[in-house]
Amino acid sequence: MQITRTPLLAAGGTLAGLALVNRFQSQRAQRDHPPLGRFLEVGGTRLHYIERGSGAPILLVHGNGTMVEDWLISGLVDELAKTNRVIAIDRPGFGHSSRPRGTSWTAQRQAGLFAEALGLLDAKEVVVVGHSYGALVTAALALDHPERVRGIALIGGYYYPTPRADVWLVAPSAIPGVGDLLRHTVVPPLAHALRRRFTARLFGPAEPPPAWREQFPWPMALRPSRIRAGASDAALMIAGAAALAQRYPDIELPVAIVAGRGDRMVHTPTQSERLHQALPKSRLHLLDGIGHMVHHNAPDEVAATIRLL
Repeated sequence: MQITRTPLLAAGGTLAGLALVNRFQSQRAQRDHPPLGRFLEVGGTRLHYIERGSGAPILLVHGNGTMVEDWLISGLVDELAKTNRVIAIDRPGFGHSSRPRGTSWTAQRQAGLFAEALGLLDAKEVVVVGHSYGALVTAALALDHPERVRGIALIGGYYYPTPRADVWLVAPSAIPGVGDLLRHTVVPPLAHALRRRFTARLFGPAEPPPAWREQFPWPMALRPSRIRAGASDAALMIAGAAALAQRYPDIELPVAIVAGRGDRMVHTPTQSERLHQALPKSRLHLLDGIGHMVHHNAPDEVAATIRLL
């Protein structure tokens, strides 16, 4: 009996130790990376947002796993703020925004939350810019709340349901109980160990700019609460795209679609190019030698495209 119990006790002790370490690192991350903007209460969800500049409003919606810092580091916020009022919001569960449990945070639900936030911020006829998963939220915003939107720019987005191995890899972290155990113990150190490989895939075939390497707040991205949000979004992504796919032709607003031809996260021909075919009046901008993080590797081109909307 003692022989079989010892490994279980050792494993339990290891997991408990990992949980304590991850809790400490999560608290330190929030101390080291305090909120950069202000907060807005929307339907029981506390949203953190930044605002820069003045003029016609532009809303920036980040992708999965990132936060408003992604837009700041890319330089897009400062560039657009020269001519426009720029708002960037941490999506629920990312950065410093809350993500109440008991809610299915689909792309459409997040779009509804952002529509309410724009009303509270008195932002009208907004150009909405979404990257990656944020592009799906942006498309939902244009479909469900067109009265709030003047035009949309979709960057490196996922729009149509296709098999994705990454979904199956991260989805277990979204499962209640088992996911809680994984997120608070083994997932953060594993993600930390793989971050260089992940960054290479995220930016490839281009190189990450120095600003990304030096400034992206990885400790904030590796918190258990953030991992839960990212895993939940990934688990809902395929179904979310399926729910919106047949409705895209109903978008009557100006649409700009931007993608890197070398994107290793999202297959550009079956996503961005296919969406362009469904929206004949949209403008498609494909950039050679660039991957998923188009706004980092080609910020001037992205800013110019947004200003044309």
